[in-house]
Parts: sequence; structure tokens; C-alpha cells
Amino acid sequence: MNNALFQFAHPANEPVKEYRPGSPERVALEKELQKQSNEVVEIPIIIGGKEIRTGDMGEVVMPHNHKHVIAKYHKVGEKEVNMAIEAALKAKKDWENTPWVERASIMAKIGQLLATKYRARINAACMLGQSKNAFQAEIDSACETIDFYRFNNYYAGNLYSEQPSSTPDQLNRVEYRPLEGFIMAVTPFNFTSIASNLNMTPALMGNTTIWKPSTTALLSNYHIMQIAMEAGLPAGVVNFLPGKGSLIGGVALNNPNLAGIHFTGSTATFQGLWKGVGVNIANYKSYPRLVGETGGKDFIFAHSSANPREVACAIVRGAFEYQGQKCSAASRAYIPASMWNEVKQIVSALSRWATSQTSPTTSTLSSMRLHSTTARATSTEQKPAKTLKSCSAASATRASVTSSSLQSYSPRCRTTSQWLRRSSDLSSPSTCTTTRNMRKHWNSATRRHLTH
Repeated sequence: MNNALFQFAHPANEPVKEYRPGSPERVALEKELQKQSNEVVEIPIIIGGKEIRTGDMGEVVMPHNHKHVIAKYHKVGEKEVNMAIEAALKAKKDWENTPWVERASIMAKIGQLLATKYRARINAACMLGQSKNAFQAEIDSACETIDFYRFNNYYAGNLYSEQPSSTPDQLNRVEYRPLEGFIMAVTPFNFTSIASNLNMTPALMGNTTIWKPSTTALLSNYHIMQIAMEAGLPAGVVNFLPGKGSLIGGVALNNPNLAGIHFTGSTATFQGLWKGVGVNIANYKSYPRLVGETGGKDFIFAHSSANPREVACAIVRGAFEYQGQKCSAASRAYIPASMWNEVKQIVSALSRWATSQTSPTTSTLSSMRLHSTTARATSTEQKPAKTLKSCSAASATRASVTSSSLQSYSPRCRTTSQWLRRSSDLSSPSTCTTTRNMRKHWNSATRRHLTH
């Protein structure tokens, strides 16, 4: 008999390793980078826990060296997509009836495997397959991915414990059920953590998914799928479908059992999926839930009390780190006129250095060693603000600065849906660690809309 009411303790963020010369994590990462650089991984389709090979092949190359093939993958056809949907529906009954603590235990195991046994492997795959440096991979494919698994369990427990009030003569209670059908997860190229999370959050809540991974992130995503299976994720709960998005989406949107879409990517693609659901709305057994994050315009707002050098450093990092290929990349800045000239001068110096071999000045170099601004905007000056127009992100490949500086930016809500709410204490610019916490809060709200 199991009548325990288990609650996960509030987790701490996974510590970010520094990868100093000679450190164990650096030695392990360098070894794994060498290994993965000298092999070509064959990536199969995974449906119902079984590997499927169609022979219709595609290649995965290093974004920084297009001639270097690091993986070859089998593409799905309509037959395989329909097989994946059937596998997801078949696995659903047993999975949704599995006690939530057992589902959460599998998620916790995945997180622990990533934190220990497979940390170097997933980071190396992210670096080679998605062109991130060690720090960028560490905070994404390791730390944030691990945090999602741990924080999701904590917030799922909180969600399940929320019950209505009762009166002395009646007892009110709520049962939380997964959606009726399958979820299609469409994941992006730039964050391994988001690719993992768009599948595993619905799965934690008792749903089953078909996963359309980004072709340019296939290697790290395939390792996530393998680790999940090793951790005990039952066959058919998540079905891994490399291939053409339009083909996979076309089959899924026409299936009456589509229960939801979990998406991160371009605005045009999400609008296309939304339109497809609208066209087929009368054919579905339920109203599919659409949760998606698309492109937008992030800004930096500087208060007159901020340090101009710190503001300039935050602008360059916020706009150009990872070549600006982040949903949180800054595209405009609002600067008080009183500090504009100084900020502009430092930003210009940093930008010239980032796009050429010219060394920065001593004063500029000192600003790069500073922590990013922690000033909070409480009021604005009466003087007009200036809008900073960023230069080409593609040419700013050297804009990453010392790891002692934490990027300052205001990340958008994980979805564009009006279903989700943003707490007042989550609206200010934050450091990377706090950003991961913010995503847990917003993701908790996402889970509410993946259950009835």
C-alpha cells in the first residue's frame, strides 16, 4: 500500500563548472571533443523504443566547419510519422496511470545522468553540433537542462497539491489529467535545454509526444533521447523523428488525436501551425493546446545611475554572444542622454575589436572585466533616450567576453500565449542563474495548460 504524499524539496540551480586549465571537467570535455570530432554518428529514428532506419539519409555538419560531418541521420516519411503517433497513443494509458512520483523519478534520473556520467558528452555534442563555446554549452546543455528536470518535479508537486476549499458538509477535490491525445514537440536549434524540456515537461504530466528535433541540433538531441531511455523512460512516451518539418507537421495536424503543440522557433512556422490547427479544428477530438515561443525584440533599459562601462559591456554581450542567435538577444537599447556619449564610445570600441584583429584599449578592456550591471530601473530621466542600432550579428563572432561577466538581459516569457502569466518579481533584468529560475516559474505555468 502506498499512501505517502511525497513532495520534492525546492532544488538549487546546478553549479556552473569553470573549465579552468587542468581541471577534471576540462580534461573530460577535451577528451570528448576529440572523440566526437573523429567519429560520424548514425542517428536512427526512434519509435516505440525501437530504432528504425529508412535509408533516406541526411548529414549533420559543424556550423563552424561545414565540410566536417559529425553525424548522418535517417529521415522519416509519412509512414514513420503515423507509426510514431500510434506508438504515443498506445503508450499513453499506462504512462498517464503511472504514479506521478514514479514519472518524476525518471526525470530526476535523467537530470542526474546529465550532471555526472554524460555531462562531457552532451556539452561536447552541443559545442560541435551547435557551435557553442564551453561556457555557453555548460549553461545550456548541462546546467539549464538539469535544472529543468529538477525544478519541473518540484513545481509538478506544487501543482498537484493545489486543491479547492471545502465546507463542513462537502469535500471538494481536483484530479489533474493529461491531455486526450498526443503532443507534437517542435524544438529549436539554439538551445539543447529547450529541446529537452519541450518533450519532458508534457511527459512528466502524463502526456506522450512525437518529437521533431531541429536538424542543426540533432546530435545533442539524440544524446538526450538516449539518456532518457537509459533512465527508464518507457517506450513510446517520447518518439524521436528526424526529418522534414513540413512533412511531420502535415501528418500530425491532420490526425484527429492531436492534443497539443509545444513549440519554439520562428514566428512564421508557428503561425503556419496555428493556421493548420484552425483549418482542422472541427476534425479534432478535443481542442489542441498551442504553447509556443517565437521571435521578438528584446531591449536593454539603462537607468541614469548605472555604470556606463557596465552598460556597454552588457549591450555587446547581450546582443552578440552566440552570434546573437538567442531568443533573449538584445536588439535595441534605451540609454539616458547623460551617459549616451560614453556608452556609445565603449560599445563602438568593443564592436571594432569584435569584428577585427585590433586590440581593445586599456579602458575598454577594464570594462570587460566588470560584472554586468545590476542596477534596477526605478525611474527615467526627462531627457530623451537614444536607440542603439546593432551591427551585423554574423560579423561579431568574437564578442564573447570574460566568464566573470554575467550576461544581463531581460528574457521573454517562454511562450507567446496569453494563457501564461508573468509574476511581478520576474520582470527585471537578471543574471544567467536567475534566468534559469525565471524559466522554471514560467514553465510551471506552461504545465498548467498541458493538463485539464
